Amino acid sequence: MTRKTILDVDTGTDDAVSIMFAALHPDIDLLAVTTVHGNAPVASTTDNTLRVLDWIGASTVPVFGGLSRPIVRLDFPAARHFDTDSADDPHGTTLSIPPARTRARETGAVEYLLHTLRTTTEQLTLVATAPLSNIAAALAIDPSIVEAVEEIVIMGGGHTVANVTASAEFNTWADPEAAQMVFSAGFERLTLIPLDATYQALITRRTCTELEELGTPAGVAAARFIDRRITAYEGSLTTAGAAPVHDVLCPAYLVQPDLVTTRHLPVAVETAGSLSVGRTVMDTRPGTTQKRNAHVAFTTDAQALARLLLGVFAKDLESDPGRLNGAAPQ
Repeated sequence: MTRKTILDVDTGTDDAVSIMFAALHPDIDLLAVTTVHGNAPVASTTDNTLRVLDWIGASTVPVFGGLSRPIVRLDFPAARHFDTDSADDPHGTTLSIPPARTRARETGAVEYLLHTLRTTTEQLTLVATAPLSNIAAALAIDPSIVEAVEEIVIMGGGHTVANVTASAEFNTWADPEAAQMVFSAGFERLTLIPLDATYQALITRRTCTELEELGTPAGVAAARFIDRRITAYEGSLTTAGAAPVHDVLCPAYLVQPDLVTTRHLPVAVETAGSLSVGRTVMDTRPGTTQKRNAHVAFTTDAQALARLLLGVFAKDLESDPGRLNGAAPQ
C-alpha cells in the first residue's frame, strides 16, 4: 500500500539520499518536503532540497521553508554550520549538483503542516530527519494534529552511540525542547531510528561504484554524496571505505520494515545539564513502569539496505513522469 508521506529535513548529503529514495520508491507518495535549520542554515537546507528534487525530475513536489532556529534556544546549532563545500564537511552546506530552477512555496513549513494535518481525510506518515523544530511548533499550536498521523519516523538520538557531544546525537541536541515535545505528544506510532542502527547500516565505496554505474540522476548523485561522506569519515570508523547514510534508513524502513529490529521503549530527551543536553534517555529496564512511547531500532541489515538503494536508484522519473503526483515534472 502506498504511504502518503511528508519529509521534514535539513538537507545535506544524507537527507539528499533520503529525499531521492522517497521520491522514487513506488510505495511512497511524497506529498511535500519541509525544511528546517540543522546541518546548515534553513536557506541552505531549502536550496539543497530544491536542487535534489530538480536534479531527479521531481520538481512537482512542493518545498516549504521552515524555522531558522530552535523553538527555545538561541545558541544551537551554530557549532555545525559549515560555510564550505569541502570534503571534510560530510553534511553538505551546498550540494555539488546544479543550482535549483524552482523555488520554495511562500507558505511556511509550520503553516503547511497545520493545514495539511487538519484537513486530511486519511492518516499521513511523517518522516523527520532533522531537528524537530517545525513539528514541535505545529504541535504547540494544535496538539490534536497527532490524530492525523499514522506513524512518525524520526532519525535521531542514540542509546550507546553519540556524535555531536559525548551524550547526544545532533538532531536531538540541535533542538532538545522540540524533540521532547514530539516524543511526549502521543503519536499513534513513533519509530525512532537512532545512531545505534544507522552506524550498522554502512554503505561502502563498492556500492558507490555500483550506484554510479546505474547512470541515473539519483544513482550518480547518491554515489557522489556517499563517497563524500566516506572520505569525511575516513579514520573515524573501524570499517574502512564505508560510512553511515543515517537519514535514508527512515524511508527505507517505511517500505521494508524488516531492515531493522525494534524495541518498544520509553524515550525522553534531556533538556538540561551542560554534559547531557540533547541525550535521548531510553529506559531499557524490563520492568519499567514508564510509558512506552517509541519503537526504537537497534540493529540494521546493511547488505539489504545497499540492495534496496541500488534497486530504487535504478529508476528514472524522466522515463516514468506519471509516477509522481500524477503529473509530469515541469
